Amino acid sequence: MELKIKPLSPLLGKEIEYPAYATDGSAGMDLRACMNEAVTIPAGERAMIPTGLAIALPGAEWVALVYARSGLAIKHGLAPANCVGVIDSDYRGEVMVGLLNSSKEDYTIQPGERIAQLVITPVTQARITVADTLDDTGRGEGGFGSTGKV
Repeated sequence: MELKIKPLSPLLGKEIEYPAYATDGSAGMDLRACMNEAVTIPAGERAMIPTGLAIALPGAEWVALVYARSGLAIKHGLAPANCVGVIDSDYRGEVMVGLLNSSKEDYTIQPGERIAQLVITPVTQARITVADTLDDTGRGEGGFGSTGKV
């Protein structure tokens, strides 16, 4: 599958690296902060961080998902504010990463810093059918904790 990337910043590809897979087995490619100056996210606050790029997925059967970088999340409490960002196949604006600093300390994002990871995955759009009843299952209407497993 081909992912087209359009640079929106003159920094991209020069001072700031394009998204890339760190290893052959990486599921996500690193997204970097594309800005001229560092941005501090105060403890408990959020900030929108630009990536300097737009993308074009090849069709409606694909979606780009923005996930946390585990090291940044675990070590510093920074993760996407909406848990997982969804970039629809028809969106052509700049990819922005809304980061939440859940730690008790301010954190400063440096230009070019890896801030999130982008995962491209197939998507299926469901055909909705309104029904008066649903199939019975062993679980039924049991909610959180209803399976007895910890």
